[in-house]
Amino acid sequence: MAETGDPPLPPTPPARSPLFRAEHFMWLTARVLEQRRFAYHFLNGGADAVETALEAYRNEDGGYGHALEPDLRGPVSQPLHAGHALRVLDAIGRCGGQRVERVCRYLTSISTTDGALPAVHPSQRGYPAAPFVPIVDDPPSELLATGPVVGLLHRNEVWHAWLFRATDFCWQAVDSLEKSHPYEVEAAVAFLDSVPDRSRAEATADRLGRLVREQRLVALDPERLDASPVASGYAPGEHHFPYDYAKTPGSLARAWFTDEEMARSLDFLAGEQCEDGGWPIRWLAWAPGTALEARPMVTVEALRTLRAYGRPIG
Repeated sequence: MAETGDPPLPPTPPARSPLFRAEHFMWLTARVLEQRRFAYHFLNGGADAVETALEAYRNEDGGYGHALEPDLRGPVSQPLHAGHALRVLDAIGRCGGQRVERVCRYLTSISTTDGALPAVHPSQRGYPAAPFVPIVDDPPSELLATGPVVGLLHRNEVWHAWLFRATDFCWQAVDSLEKSHPYEVEAAVAFLDSVPDRSRAEATADRLGRLVREQRLVALDPERLDASPVASGYAPGEHHFPYDYAKTPGSLARAWFTDEEMARSLDFLAGEQCEDGGWPIRWLAWAPGTALEARPMVTVEALRTLRAYGRPIG
């Protein structure tokens, strides 16, 4: 056969493997960004293609909009979109340089008086948003929005003036947690996993793990979900499992769970793959488009988590 000069195609996963089924789902339903992310993580795709797809969501103010985070619709930049963009860049090793400097300038411009981030900036008003996302004129600082961003910037050794006060806010917010909910705890873990003061982070994570178990913020037995409470304000069935907190074996949250509890949750995650090859969302699907866009995102993360724990995906 004559050589064409084209690059070789990546090997096709075995038929009916989780990865094969997920690939079909991604080409069938996903946005270009998630298709490029899937190709990067599982099909030897390039980082440049991911970054180019992400650029379509960037605004002139340095933030990101255009429903990058599907539950916030419309063109305006939002902190949650910025956090999403940084996670994408971190996963492909591109969380640095001028692109992140622009994001930090945006974060500075919309920060609250204590230097942290609101979950939703009031500029969202007038555009569709999930009913569980409150839009107020003077939003408070939220660990939910600030913690993951601060953690990512520290992990990538990004130093910016905004980061200092935001880090102080996160420490204060995590140290004062007494009554929490799963997404807030996930944000705290994202902060603690990467903040430079490791001894303090480990001690704080230990306390937080006890809180999670005492307040039953985790479903430890997937076969008895009816016995596990769902956090107030969450959708029916919106449970959180050990792998939601400990997304990799190196997370501080991994120590919260026994090997058996972790294995059960990963078995459950693997079994959640739907007939169409994608993974379901557990939160409220309030509009058809949001669920359609979110499922490929969840699918990529499910496969990454299973692979991180050494589970076979194909």
